[in-house]
Amino acid sequence: MRIRTAAPAVLTATALAAALLAASPASAASHQGGLHLGHIQYDSPGRDTRSNASLNAEWVNIHNNTRSPIQLKGYKLKDNTGYTYTFGSYKIGAGKTVKVRTGKGADASGVRYWGRGGYVWNNTGDKARLLKPSGALKDSCSWSRAGSGHVSCH
Repeated sequence: MRIRTAAPAVLTATALAAALLAASPASAASHQGGLHLGHIQYDSPGRDTRSNASLNAEWVNIHNNTRSPIQLKGYKLKDNTGYTYTFGSYKIGAGKTVKVRTGKGADASGVRYWGRGGYVWNNTGDKARLLKPSGALKDSCSWSRAGSGHVSCH
């Protein structure tokens, strides 16, 4: 008798677990589709000296997970304080990543410079937002405490 009453419960639990596992890849794929925030180095390694090298060791990767290039002109990268980087004309290739560094430098393929003389991302918690030119939220990534100094968003 116990086996018969336990068997439906085991089958139900197994079916539920299988359904949840099957749903997980689809939901993960929806977060990674298109343009999204990738890896963020919110705490530059070493002491925070505010030198340009230290500022540029703080960065955000934006990844194009599509099969087509995307024009980023007008897209914005923003933190909780309201610091905002706005992309000029820049086309990110299919499957490519662009790194936005906090400090100053010469923009090149795959890297853009915010041009700031101070840090953007708070080590103890912050939220990076990628906004479309319309102002609509495209993606976001947050951290809540100081830790390793970096976070992988997806």
